Amino acid sequence: MMDTATLIIILQVVIVFGLIVFVHELGHFLAAKFVGVGVERFSLGFGPKIFGKQVGDTEYLVSAIPLGGYVKMVGEEVGEDAPPADIEKSFAHKPLSGRFLIVAAGPLFNLISAIVVFAVLFISFGIHVPLDIPRIGGVIPKLPAAIAGLEKGDEVLSVAGTPVSTWKEMAEKIQQSQGQAVPFVVKKAKDGSTAELTVQPESRDDPMGGGKKFAIGITADSQVESVSLGRAMTLAVQETWMWSKLIFQNLVMLVTGNASPKELGGPILIFQEAGRQAKLGLDYLLRFAAIINVNLAIFNLLPIPILDGGHLLFFSIEAVLGRPPSIRARELALRFGFLVILTLIVFVMYNDIARIVTG
Repeated sequence: MMDTATLIIILQVVIVFGLIVFVHELGHFLAAKFVGVGVERFSLGFGPKIFGKQVGDTEYLVSAIPLGGYVKMVGEEVGEDAPPADIEKSFAHKPLSGRFLIVAAGPLFNLISAIVVFAVLFISFGIHVPLDIPRIGGVIPKLPAAIAGLEKGDEVLSVAGTPVSTWKEMAEKIQQSQGQAVPFVVKKAKDGSTAELTVQPESRDDPMGGGKKFAIGITADSQVESVSLGRAMTLAVQETWMWSKLIFQNLVMLVTGNASPKELGGPILIFQEAGRQAKLGLDYLLRFAAIINVNLAIFNLLPIPILDGGHLLFFSIEAVLGRPPSIRARELALRFGFLVILTLIVFVMYNDIARIVTG
């Protein structure tokens, strides 16, 4: 039987993902209402209905499969003929600009949500300002530093026989190793004793600067500073932009073969990581929620038919040609897009299961 703490963590994770999906679909819903398109259903989740309520012309429902959601609008299906009485509120009969706004509003709301969550995080918990001292603020499990025995709070005294007094000096020594084993002398945080350890840096992708760099899996120590509302909003926009670029760069690296597709994670990994972040505290969970919002926005903007980006691609073609692509072409594209997404789901689920089996 699960203990209370585990149930609370599961509840937190479910609420977070429910809110992220809700925000995305709310963007489509509000934009549709603004443009004057009728909304038949607003669902959190896919599949069979668990419960729902009809309010006006819209049925609001929660469905059984909690891996997304949808807004069903009047006249949005390819080839769908709206009844004469519904022409005025049909999606297909709205101007191109209105349709573009409705589709783009979902990802846009996720980006706005990420900014808001980051801002709340910074105001509530402050910001971590890295200190330029060779003291370890965090150690990533299973990477060289953790394997060698380095721990949070350890102070690095020398690397490769050379004393270091700043984080920059230590990082430069790690880069100069070119992957060769390096002796570290550290002052241990737990008892203040001096220890000699051997760490072997490994070459890893550098998502921030591109290319490769040698790393051992540590983060710098930091101090917490409180910020004003204005400063928090500025930092939130910067953080959202940084994560947007990083996610896009990683997608490009996957497409070009510069990153392994085995690193892709699916819903199991995401829920596991969300649970891990929830255990670490509310600040960690909020940060994870903001990053997932950015991920969802960028993923939905990919030009794959069936995703929001695919629809925006159709609208762009329509703007250039002066007419929408043929119904046959759109149907074929949507089938292809569905196949791509289905293949991706199967692949990431396989990756998730493989991670569990191999530990």
